[in-house]
Amino acid sequence: MQPFPHTYQVSVEAGVDGDVAVAAPGLPTFASASPPEFDGPGGRWSPESLLCSAAASCFILTFRAVARASKFEWRHLSCRVEGTLERKDGATQFTRVVTHAVLSVDAAADTATAQRLLEKAERGCLIANSLKAERVLTTDIQST
Repeated sequence: MQPFPHTYQVSVEAGVDGDVAVAAPGLPTFASASPPEFDGPGGRWSPESLLCSAAASCFILTFRAVARASKFEWRHLSCRVEGTLERKDGATQFTRVVTHAVLSVDAAADTATAQRLLEKAERGCLIANSLKAERVLTTDIQST
């Protein structure tokens, strides 16, 4: 890992109507728009869905690192994040972020260790740590 601080650049541009073009160095440009809940067209990534996807991706990448450091063997991890957006104290903000994690492990795996590592990943997720919303983790550890 490179020393801190890390800097990330994103550029966006848009006209009076239509999509917002989102770009970052070395990455493909994509279209973003308001979600249907804000009278947007749907069918595009919105800032709200991007925030939830960032939290979910970060959780999985953090779990990978935590499991690797603990030499914990696992098969598959899926993650669904539900963000609740509300008006609070005069501002629209995410008030709750629920991470639903389903981890597949071998039948011989220690499920208590798996649970501990999932919790450690949630606590270590830099995206979730950057949010002021309430955070909840639900887990389902499946032995195969």
